[in-house]
Amino acid sequence: MTPPGGLPPRPWHPVRGTGDASTMWYAVLRKQVKGVYIGTLALRHSDHHASLLQAGWQEIPVEEIAAVTGETPATNIFTEQNQEM
Repeated sequence: MTPPGGLPPRPWHPVRGTGDASTMWYAVLRKQVKGVYIGTLALRHSDHHASLLQAGWQEIPVEEIAAVTGETPATNIFTEQNQEM
């Protein structure tokens, strides 16, 4: 979703991970706090991942965050419209 060599457009913020971060090893999670969503990465099947899920964080399905080609906009995983997960 980030243009080459730049930051993502608003309201997006970059989520930092290692250069080899992939959804095979990392889970992308979100949680609504004070009316806005925050996001993070966590290693799958770790104690940290389990504690985030217990604390009410939601794991975002890979299909919702995959890169989009063509003119179709990417799904905003941090909006209320997509809470039906």
